[in-house]
Amino acid sequence: MSIRAGALTLVGVMAIGIAAPTGAAEEPSGDVPVAKDLAAVIALQGLPCGRVLSATQRGEDDYVVSCEDGNRYRVIVNADGRVVVEKVD
Repeated sequence: MSIRAGALTLVGVMAIGIAAPTGAAEEPSGDVPVAKDLAAVIALQGLPCGRVLSATQRGEDDYVVSCEDGNRYRVIVNADGRVVVEKVD
């Protein structure tokens, strides 16, 4: 899949996230499609994750993701419309 397809996937995830309540961490059991989409976006960037354990929406296009392998990432869409995945320590 191309970066553009990944970006479109994340934009879809963000649109779903806007309709969902924000604030507390969302458990994948309650929002499995979002967790799977975030895991796919992270994998498309070539970063390890496995299964997403939790995803917290921090803003309209901003998620903090905790993975089963212990990695944490911030997934955002920048001003240019590109998906950016940053490792969080």
